[in-house]
Amino acid sequence: MMENGLRRGEDGLTRCWWCDSADDYRAYHDREWGFPVTDDQRLFEKICLEGFQSGLSWLTILRKRDNFRSAFREFDFESLAKRPPSVDKLLLDAGIVRHRGKIESTLNNAARAREVAREFGSLAAYFWRFEPQPDERPRELTWAVLSKLPKTPASIALSKDLKKRGWSFVGPTTMYAFMQAMGLVNDHLEGCSVRAKALAARSRVKLPR
Repeated sequence: MMENGLRRGEDGLTRCWWCDSADDYRAYHDREWGFPVTDDQRLFEKICLEGFQSGLSWLTILRKRDNFRSAFREFDFESLAKRPPSVDKLLLDAGIVRHRGKIESTLNNAARAREVAREFGSLAAYFWRFEPQPDERPRELTWAVLSKLPKTPASIALSKDLKKRGWSFVGPTTMYAFMQAMGLVNDHLEGCSVRAKALAARSRVKLPR
């Protein structure tokens, strides 16, 4: 590992240390993680998959993501809320993480997501309300700084509000991982080749209000 939590790949690109173990992990880091998302189904998918990740590695979930999408109707929360699939049937699906509590949480959260989307106009309009202001973020994002950020005031506030609305598996650390992945914060380290791309993508996004 280079200084400040960076690694240089065989392609010559410098990346955050955590994605260096596999090609699909690097692709996720380069093309998805930290880029702003305003699509409701992608936001719902990610918050559910973060819940499934609890106790596991993200790479395990990433490699099962297509199976999760198939099992949970592409994370169409309207469909899941109207006609929930059988939990017992999902527990037989070897392509996903077969954890009853996490499966039941996903179906519960689908109904809660429908409520939030109706109240705020979209899930995106709700979640992006919790984007921290620039003065709430570190001036320089190094590995040493990031290692001390398992949760933040914004992720604590999001977690608290979701729990009040009846969501589950949405603790503040899980919500910070969600915020990192969906681009509500840009936690690509200083010196990472993708950091500037994620910043530029955020400047082009028109957020729903």
